Amino acid sequence: MCVPHPHTLRRLLVQLDGDALDRAIGAFLTARTTPASAGLRAIAVDGKALRGSRTTTATHITLLAAMGHTGSVLAQRQVADKSNEIHAFQPLLDTIDLTGTLVTADALHTQHAHGAYLRDRGAHYIAQVKANHPGLFDRVRRMPWREIRLDHHDRNRAHHRLEIRRLKSAAFAHLDYPEARQALQVVRWRKDFTTSKLTIERVYLITSLPPGAATGAQLAAWIRGHWKIENLLHHVRDRTFREDDFKIYVGRLPRVMAGLRNLAIGVHRQDGHTNIAAALRHTARDCRRPLTALGLPG
Repeated sequence: MCVPHPHTLRRLLVQLDGDALDRAIGAFLTARTTPASAGLRAIAVDGKALRGSRTTTATHITLLAAMGHTGSVLAQRQVADKSNEIHAFQPLLDTIDLTGTLVTADALHTQHAHGAYLRDRGAHYIAQVKANHPGLFDRVRRMPWREIRLDHHDRNRAHHRLEIRRLKSAAFAHLDYPEARQALQVVRWRKDFTTSKLTIERVYLITSLPPGAATGAQLAAWIRGHWKIENLLHHVRDRTFREDDFKIYVGRLPRVMAGLRNLAIGVHRQDGHTNIAAALRHTARDCRRPLTALGLPG
């Protein structure tokens, strides 16, 4: 088969409508998704800066994506800069059916308007609370966590380190956040066997799920699932695709290439591949030159 020249592909891709492409990719990956068993469908919202799109006269492009916890991008939206991720949250999710879903996001999106929007759309949420919301953070952090029983505990040893995670939950009669029903504390211990370094991290979250609606194991899985999606967006796209190394900034091409990377990741994840890099190398072995020129791994 004759492979198109890289310049031909560039001329084609630079003319594509990024919004239309992302809608098509989201619809395609959603259609390929195996229907979940009874229960909530988890969706993570996270942003990604395309650092290779930065020029001497313009800052880098930032994208906000909604990904199923299975690893498929359901929607994506380009935002002007990091601060505008907040304003892009609702337009991004307007394109997705949120019935029977649980939305996870980092502390930037722990906004009262976001919480009210999700509940109005029929979605539950798990939102991280940090010091950028001092009143809410102080109230959740100062709860008597030592006296609260443990809901879930897991221990994992891999990659020359030991990780222990402990989850506790506490019900609230009233919390100053739309329909927040529980506060959560996750304590993570990490012991690096190479350096012997021990780190302890405490993370606080709130959720609209009422007590008893989900087990401690389910809550822990959703929280960890969001961290895995953050890792997928940043680690896989930066290391496997070397996204930040490719100085792509012409027209719509940065956004279009990000969408195609999402498509490749989603398809391989849906097909059961956990090692995305190996799967991509196998797929691209007969077309290394044009893929490499476009910012895909050769």
